[in-house]
Amino acid sequence: MIKVTFVEADGNAVVVENAEGTVMECALENDIEGIDGNCGGVCSCATCHVHVAAEWLEKVGEASEDERDLLEFEDNVTERSRLCCQIKIAAALDGLVVEVPES
Repeated sequence: MIKVTFVEADGNAVVVENAEGTVMECALENDIEGIDGNCGGVCSCATCHVHVAAEWLEKVGEASEDERDLLEFEDNVTERSRLCCQIKIAAALDGLVVEVPES
């Protein structure tokens, strides 16, 4: 049972138990405010921009070149920015925390 916590832009924390798929799919299935996933998860729109909590950065890994290219056009980009369509949920990510920046 993998748990992911989404901290929405207003500070509301939503904990999702039994998360699976990608973090974006999990967000969409649980109506997380600020995650649209317009491209369906193919890394072409950046409507699933999140900030990975600092303590999870190493486990989640760095953004790919494609992600970085898309994030260049987004607001509120930080060194913790990722497109959550590119983060596959795995046992090693149990407890993951991501923050949804204001759009």
